[in-house]
Parts: sequence; C-alpha cells; structure tokens
Amino acid sequence: MIGESDPDGCAACTARVYPQYGYRNTTMYSSYTAASFARKHDLAEKHGVNLEGALTWAFEFEDQPYFAGFRVLATNGINLPVLNVFRMFAKMTGKRVAAESDSAVSLDAILKNGVRDQADISALASLDKGKLCVMMWHYHDEDVPGPAADVGVTITGLPQKVAEAKLTQFRIDETSSNAFTAWKKMNSPQKPTQEQFAELEKAGQLASTGPAEAVKLANGKFTLRVKLERQAVALLVLEWTPEK
Repeated sequence: MIGESDPDGCAACTARVYPQYGYRNTTMYSSYTAASFARKHDLAEKHGVNLEGALTWAFEFEDQPYFAGFRVLATNGINLPVLNVFRMFAKMTGKRVAAESDSAVSLDAILKNGVRDQADISALASLDKGKLCVMMWHYHDEDVPGPAADVGVTITGLPQKVAEAKLTQFRIDETSSNAFTAWKKMNSPQKPTQEQFAELEKAGQLASTGPAEAVKLANGKFTLRVKLERQAVALLVLEWTPEK
C-alpha cells in the first residue's frame, strides 16, 4: 500500500495566501494525478511489488470561499477537475495491459528530474471482458501555456472476429469536466445564484465528447487520432460483444 501520495504537504494552505497552490483548482492537478498514479504501477513492476492500492489525501473545508485552493476534491459541493480523474480510473475495470508512448518521459527521468523539459504524453490501459480502456495525459510540471498534442493511438490484439465496436471518449481540459473554468466565466461569484450553482454542478461532472459511436475494427486493430491539450486527460472506452 502506498500512503499519502500527494504533490505537496500543506492541504490547508489556500491559493488566496499562497498562489502556488492555485493549481489544485485546475487541470494541472488532474493531469498530474493521472501521470503519477500510472507511474506507481511502473514502480511496482520495477521493484517486484504487489501493489494493492494507493491513498491520496483530500479534505473538506466548511464555510470557505469557492475555489479557495485547498487540497480537496470539491469546493462547496462543486466538483474539481481532479475528481474526474478518479471517475475515469473507476471505469478502468479488469486487468492492466501494456501501453507504450514514444512521447512519454521515462520513469527514471521523472524520478531524477521530474517533468521539466519535454511534456509527458503517455497512457495507462486496462482490459476487461468486451471492454478496453485507455487513459492518456499531456502533463508538464510547469503550468504555462503550450501547444496541444496530436496523438496517434493504435490498439492491437483485439478479437480477430470482431468487426465493430462502440467508442466513448471522455475529456478533462479547459472546457470539459472543469467547473473552475465555468466559474471564472461567471466572473468568479462567491454567492452564485441557483441557476449558476446548477451550471457549476453540471460542469463539474465527467464529460464525454459526445455519444458513443460505432467504429470499425480490422484484423484485431483500431486506430484513432486524438487532440490532447496541455494538462489535459482523455479516456477512451472501446466496447464490443465478446466472442462466445
């Protein structure tokens, strides 16, 4: 078990006093969580550890300003982007399968220097009966603007006799699964109206890019291109009818 695997030690510090903690409201926290939790599996493999689980600390602070910057999963009942990463993880049932990226920062490089030069664009995948999930992220330690990544995804080893599957895509970025951005567009109200609160609640849910779509498989292979903004996370869920 890995305990207290968090990016910093001051959960009760706020961005109002310490601006460096403002990342907790943003997609930087969600992309960091995706990248760091995936690397725990790599560490377990490297050291021959049977990883049973990992604990991340989040708290609840009552009667505090909206988006104050505490280390929380929600603020005044409004979900933060980081919570949606855990919702993505919850969809990844079954067993972990290999996922490789030519734009990933290696485990050794991250342990030595963090993600300071090129961005870490990598993936974590799981396979269940009739369902393959691929989580991808575009992470960097510096929360500054940068170009989006045009990611080519190739999935192999799918059932040879299956010709069609259903694909659902989920996103966490500046405009998806992100109540913080929606709140700022409202001019950051500390007393949102009933209508504004309902809008923020909706914006804080895990969002798909659209309804599930039918896609073709060819000889157990599927390819796709995905635009992934800096500090964004994507989840691809590919489902098919298992062979009898």
